[in-house]
Amino acid sequence: MSIEKKISPWVWIPSLYFAEGVPYFLVNNISVVMFKNMGMPNGMLALYTSLLYLPWVIKPLWSPFVDIIRSKRWWILSMQVLMSAAMLLLPFVLPHGDGAGFASAPLFYITLGLFWITAFASATHDIAADGFYMLALEHGDQSGFVGIRSTFYRFSSIFGQGVLVAAAGLIETRTSDVHLAWKITLSASALMFAVLTLYHTWKLPRPAADRMACGKGPCEIIADFGRTFSTFFRKRHVAAALAFMLLYRLPEAFLVKMMNPFLLDAASEGGLGLQTEEVGLIYGTIGVAALTAGGILGGLAAARFGLRKSLWPMALSLTLPCLSFVFLAAFLPSSLWLITLCIALDQFGYGFGFTAYMLYLIYFSEGEFKTAHYSLCTAFMALSMMLPGMIAGYAQELLGYTGFFIMVMLCCLVTVFVTFLLKVEPEYGKRK
Repeated sequence: MSIEKKISPWVWIPSLYFAEGVPYFLVNNISVVMFKNMGMPNGMLALYTSLLYLPWVIKPLWSPFVDIIRSKRWWILSMQVLMSAAMLLLPFVLPHGDGAGFASAPLFYITLGLFWITAFASATHDIAADGFYMLALEHGDQSGFVGIRSTFYRFSSIFGQGVLVAAAGLIETRTSDVHLAWKITLSASALMFAVLTLYHTWKLPRPAADRMACGKGPCEIIADFGRTFSTFFRKRHVAAALAFMLLYRLPEAFLVKMMNPFLLDAASEGGLGLQTEEVGLIYGTIGVAALTAGGILGGLAAARFGLRKSLWPMALSLTLPCLSFVFLAAFLPSSLWLITLCIALDQFGYGFGFTAYMLYLIYFSEGEFKTAHYSLCTAFMALSMMLPGMIAGYAQELLGYTGFFIMVMLCCLVTVFVTFLLKVEPEYGKRK
């Protein structure tokens, strides 16, 4: 009997979590910049791109079947093949013409369909990859590689929101053709992702534990799934928890959908009039670095003081930096250094404040069906971003950018209110 050679986690974990992030940022961030470059109005832009969040909202509905149908490795590779195919087709179906007429253009719906396929496959890939990670590694290695997987997921954010956006902007500047710029950029990213898929067919390990579950049939899985739902909604303080999950990030949910349009729109339209490559550098690279730094500091603070003591400083750090956008919209500064500082401040505050949110999701998931309950929490997390995003563009068109960012500041009161409702054990999250 031949013994399979053990594959080092360093060979596949960095590439797997980089591959997990690229399609997510393509669907949820790059699509916003691309459609904005093509002239789509903010209301339509925010509505359609926010709907792309839906697969991440409803992924708990099919996650049990990823456990019982085939192996996690099969799901990972199948979804990567599907995403590669959809991404390779995208450059050939991009709509032309005025953005306001997109809704009646057949190519626009084909483009949305491919984004939807990518979003569905990406959400399914997330389920399989996280399960595979636990099956392919010993418990000690799982803890040791948490930082590595998070780091490479952040690298995918910089690549998606920074490098790709900047590349599209540079090509547009040199060719004066926005469609050609995005066709080249999307083609390059699709080819890169296809290479990653081929690499994983070769280097992704085949752990003995990763096999199709045979202990339960679909009917039993559905029955357990029903129990998962019922026990989740019978937890103590569930109403306050749901309010927190849905409303804690309300200011950022509005803000993030209009951030890139604000940076790109001309001063005559209330925006800062930046070039696309500048947006890629400032928001997609420096902003992501500040977000990461805030998250790291938040994790250290929570480990030192616990979630309960960290909760209010984190809630305030999530809300107060929104003032920077009120300032930017009111004064429209031309200094890139000042703009970069304001965006970095907002992203750092968001990263620090988001730590409390993620820790509370873990806290609320404790008990029976911990994994399934955490999956439901992340679904509400996705919903908290999708619903405000759907109306953010129309709110901005109605209020203008300054009025919109003032509205975002008023939403910070909602964050304060739902934080006040929370009940958390005093020592939870504190390092022993």
